[in-house]
Amino acid sequence: MMCDNEKMRTLTSSSTAASAAVLATAALLLQHNQQHLHLLPLASAFHHGSPVVRRRSPLVQCNARTTSTSTRSAPCNNSRPASSSSSRRTVLLGAGLFGGIFGNAESTAASAPGGAGSPVKTAYKSKGPTNEVVKVVNGMKHRRLGGSDIVVSELGLGTQRWVSTDFNAPTEEDCFAFMDEAILKGGVNLLDTAEQYPIPSGGSSPEGRTEEVIGKWIKDRKVKRDDVVIATKITGGRNVTPRNIKRDCEDSLRRLGTDYVDVYQLHWPQRYSPQSNWGQSLKYNIENDESGYWRQFGGPTSFEDLCVSMEGLIQEGKIRGWGLCNDNAYGLTACTRTAKFLGTTPPVNLQGDFSLIDRKSEENGVAEAASPYNENVGFMAYNALAGGMLTGKYADTPPAIDDPDRQRSSKSLEKPRGRMDTRGWGGTLYRYRTDAARAAIEEYASIAKRNNMSLTELSLRWCRQRSLITTTLVGHTNMKQLKESLRYFTMKEPLSEQIMWDIDVVHMKNRLPIFSNSRVGNDWYGEGIIGEPIP
Repeated sequence: MMCDNEKMRTLTSSSTAASAAVLATAALLLQHNQQHLHLLPLASAFHHGSPVVRRRSPLVQCNARTTSTSTRSAPCNNSRPASSSSSRRTVLLGAGLFGGIFGNAESTAASAPGGAGSPVKTAYKSKGPTNEVVKVVNGMKHRRLGGSDIVVSELGLGTQRWVSTDFNAPTEEDCFAFMDEAILKGGVNLLDTAEQYPIPSGGSSPEGRTEEVIGKWIKDRKVKRDDVVIATKITGGRNVTPRNIKRDCEDSLRRLGTDYVDVYQLHWPQRYSPQSNWGQSLKYNIENDESGYWRQFGGPTSFEDLCVSMEGLIQEGKIRGWGLCNDNAYGLTACTRTAKFLGTTPPVNLQGDFSLIDRKSEENGVAEAASPYNENVGFMAYNALAGGMLTGKYADTPPAIDDPDRQRSSKSLEKPRGRMDTRGWGGTLYRYRTDAARAAIEEYASIAKRNNMSLTELSLRWCRQRSLITTTLVGHTNMKQLKESLRYFTMKEPLSEQIMWDIDVVHMKNRLPIFSNSRVGNDWYGEGIIGEPIP
C-alpha cells in the first residue's frame, strides 16, 4: 500500500492519476480487510490495571447468525436495520480521499482536481458537537457522544466486576437490581462492558458472562432496545484484526442477545502504546515497539484496516459507532484523521482513566484533540474513585498491602473493606496509593469535609463538571452505593467556583500523583512493581 506522501503526490499530479489512486487504495483496503491474518494475542494483556490472560483456541469457530437484519421478514425488538445504501461502502473510500485531503470531511467536498467539477458528498456527517445536553431523563442529563446520534447519560454503569470471582462481586441478582434501579427508574441509559468481563474470571464466571447477564436482563425485563445504550469492547493488542473485529463483535452480539451494539471499542490499542493504563509506564520505548510481538506477521493492524473494518460493521447494522479505550491523543487523532481521509465513520469516543488524582487526559493533548472544535470525540471516564481510594474508606487504616502493622494488615486481608485490601487488586492498582496520591487524597478529603460532603461526592461531582467528560462509568458493589451515585449525578447545583479552585490548588502541587513514586529502589533497573517498564 502506498504511503501518505506518495498518495498526495499522485493525487495532485493529474486527474487520471488521482482517479487511479482512489481506485487502487479502495481495492487494496478491501482486499486486505478480507485476507488479513487471524492473529491471537501472544502474552498476558492488562486491562484497567488488572493482569488477565486471553485464552482462545484458533480452532474455535464463531457462532454465525443465520438470519441477517437486512433479510428478516419481521422486525425484532432488539434489531437495528442495516444501512439503506448497499453501495455506500464501495464509493465512500473515493469520496473520502478527496474530502479528507482537500477540504472538510464533514461538508460537501470540492470537485476533485482536474475532475468534471460535480460536487461529491462525503460519507460521514456530524450530528452535532460532542457533550451537548440533548435531553434530561428523571433529572439525569444525557449528552451527545462524539458527533454521532448516540446519546448517553452522565452516569454509566461500569460492569467489570459483575458476577466475577471477587469476594464482594455483585451476583446476577444484584446486577438485575442495579439495572432496575438505574435504568428503569434512575434515568441512566449506558452500560459499559467487554468480551473479557468479568474480571477476575474463572470457574462458573468465565469471560463473556457479564455480557450474558446484561442480555438476560434486557430479555427478562422486556426492555425496549432503544432505551439502553450498550458499549462493549474487543480484546486489544494483536487480537485486533479485521477478521477478529467481525468475529468477536458477532460473539458479543450473541451473548448480549441483540442484533447490534451501540459503541464497539478497542479495549486497548491495536499497536504498542507506552501507557495502556496499567502500572506507571509513561515513556515511549522504541525497543518495545520493535519487539517480535508487535512486528511479526506484518506488524500491528493499520489504522486504515481498523477504520474500514469498523465501517463494515456499521454498514451491516451490527454497531452504531465505535471507539477507543486506554489510548492517547496520537491514537485518537490517527483514527479520526484516517477515517475522514477514507470517508468512513470516525470513532465517537475515547474511554480512559480519569479522577481527581489522574487528570492526564486534560493536559496531555487528549482534551484538545477530543474537543468539538477539533476531532469532536466523546470521553468516557472510568476509575473516577481511583479503585476506592477516593471514597475515604482507607483514610483511617491504610490498605492491607501498605499497612506497616502486620497484625492489622492480616485482619484487613481476612475481612477486606474493598479491592485495595486484597493481594491481587491491591498489588495491581498500586498507582492509586503512591505517597503523592495519598497526600493529594488527604487534602481532597479536607476540602470535602469543609463543604459538608463526602469524598465520594466531591470526586464524582467534580468529574461531572469537567468539560472533557461526556459520561462517568462507576462500578458499584451494593445498592446503597448506586443510590448515592444517582443522587450526585442528578443534583442541579454544581460545585462552587471556590471548591473547584481549591481542588486546582492541590492539583498544582503534583499534576500526576499516580505516576509519581518515591519508593523506587536502585535495584529495580527500569521495571515497576508489577513488571511494567518505567519510567
